[in-house]
Amino acid sequence: MRPEHRSLREWLAAGEAGRVIRDATRVVALDDFAARSGLKAGAAPLIAGRNVMLAIEDQLTAAAALIELDGLARRIVVCPPGLDLASRAVIATNAGVETIVIDAETAADARTALYRLPLADAAPIDAPFIATEWALLTSGTSGPPKLAAHDLSTLTGVMAKAPPPNPAPRWATYYDIRRYGGMQILLRALTGGDSLTLTHASDPIETTLSRLNDSGVTHITGTPTHWRKVLMSGAARRIDPAYVRLSGEIVDDAVLNGLKSAYPRARIVHAYASTEAGVGFEVTDGEPGFPASLLDARGDGAVEMRIVDGSLHLRSRRTALRYIGGNSAPITTDDGFIDSGDMVERRGDRYFFTGRRGGVINVGGSKVHPEEVENVINAQPGVRISLVKARKNPITGAAVVADVVIQDGCADSDALRVRILDACRAGLAAYKVPMVIRFVPSLEMTPGGKLARLG
Repeated sequence: MRPEHRSLREWLAAGEAGRVIRDATRVVALDDFAARSGLKAGAAPLIAGRNVMLAIEDQLTAAAALIELDGLARRIVVCPPGLDLASRAVIATNAGVETIVIDAETAADARTALYRLPLADAAPIDAPFIATEWALLTSGTSGPPKLAAHDLSTLTGVMAKAPPPNPAPRWATYYDIRRYGGMQILLRALTGGDSLTLTHASDPIETTLSRLNDSGVTHITGTPTHWRKVLMSGAARRIDPAYVRLSGEIVDDAVLNGLKSAYPRARIVHAYASTEAGVGFEVTDGEPGFPASLLDARGDGAVEMRIVDGSLHLRSRRTALRYIGGNSAPITTDDGFIDSGDMVERRGDRYFFTGRRGGVINVGGSKVHPEEVENVINAQPGVRISLVKARKNPITGAAVVADVVIQDGCADSDALRVRILDACRAGLAAYKVPMVIRFVPSLEMTPGGKLARLG
């Protein structure tokens, strides 16, 4: 069993030599952090013991800065990419930010600290160790994003006690490391003796897959939407991973079967996690949903789960400590559970996710989870991906409509529309059947790699 370490620098010092984090053009050697730094002159006093906002746009630079800030700053507020200045200002006020860490030299002032790559030779920083608090933005799936407080023990709780794999995997992720899903993979690499290859959402899928193959990546993670885009790119077999992981959205048979076909030697795993609840569990049997047996309470520090009014509740040492902000509600119930807001239903000996509590479409008083309808649509031959949403209706209040992206070579869209409607009528209650099916060239994704459902 691996020992616990107080900071990311201690994890790196105890790890194997030769590991790296890379993006499309640059490589950062993890060994270099022992004697090198990206902090520029005068930055350390602005960070040591202070509440710091990480507002670095470049992902690789942000990953390097997190390694150096942990154990030095009192709190790191991690800004996801593309966060507008007005939102940053509100977050900075709520989190008591004293210093903003940036990588744009032209924006520097007395309140900012500059961090740049490449790393340069540097003397050790003379500052006491601090157990840094990490403040992460929630996804905002069911309302405005909140700031959830973690520390290194809650963020690494799922991995800190596990023996390191041999040989060490080479990780890659479609997530950005400044969001919870990507940060989990960054921390797996840093604490598990592994290397990590970063991707960028703007890069063509074909280019990214070729680069992952050239880097010898063995373990790759992303949302189901990420993986659907890979499968429909025509370039999926440019990689041959040993491990494929999905999380962040409901996983259905269509995407699982597609991955099994594309990567027959890979271990296909889908995991449940959220910024507040931490890593809940993983499903390794290749089927959607999760076994009901996972709800058996465990008293060994592992995750405990229960279902309350159809919503999944979780309690573990991996959950966030609290929300940050003067008017924030408690993050847990009185007995320590987090209400995820993710709705499930039991079918036989298995639970299946049906959607978010806040995403329900109300059709004349009857509830429709968009994901349930999408599951039926996505299973039809010729469909790449779909998005189900509400449209105002003068009679029922709302009606179900679907935007559908079809596969290349599917010329007869009228026949496909008929097949989709027939499948929905056969598998769903009448009020759940889409009133309108619209074929579209693409669907919008959020910066976190999920289907954009709000707005």
